[in-house]
Amino acid sequence: MRWLTLYARSRQIPASLAAVVIGVVAVWALAREEGAGPGDPRLPVLVLSTGVMAFSIGLGGQDLALDRTAAIRWVPRRAAHVLLAGAVVAAALLTVQTMGASMATTTFVVRDSAGLMGLVALGAALSGGQYAWTLPFAWLLFSFFAPPPTSAPMEVAMWMLLPAGTAVGTWTALVLTVVGTAAYAVAGPRR
Repeated sequence: MRWLTLYARSRQIPASLAAVVIGVVAVWALAREEGAGPGDPRLPVLVLSTGVMAFSIGLGGQDLALDRTAAIRWVPRRAAHVLLAGAVVAAALLTVQTMGASMATTTFVVRDSAGLMGLVALGAALSGGQYAWTLPFAWLLFSFFAPPPTSAPMEVAMWMLLPAGTAVGTWTALVLTVVGTAAYAVAGPRR
């Protein structure tokens, strides 16, 4: 059990968890004041994006050379880290929603949390743990300011704001989750 505590501290999980809780509570307070309902996906997407970006810092260790020479198998640990972080972000939003302000459906939250965490993992594999947050941040900005989707490529680009039952949004999130998690689990964070 001690190794788990050391791993969590080395990956800055307590600080990331605190940032997720603060972000979720702040947006929940905004949702209660503004009366945003399940029809407006921007607030839940903002919460989920903030949460996965907070966990992105833990995708790179303190010393990458030391991580690469460790006598443990990193592939399952990295994959578990990504999937558990996505689950924690989704659970945080779903827990806060039970206290009153319903911002999104469970399917929407799980889909976007998984897709965004896969996007963060892909960012860590491509540009390192310290810059893993840039990929979901750029995609979030594009989604917020792009015009409504009128074609299939634009629907793929706007996947995180599409309703929960949309096949394009679900498949895009699934592909991002699988590709991002696999790339990070196998290759690890870029130096």
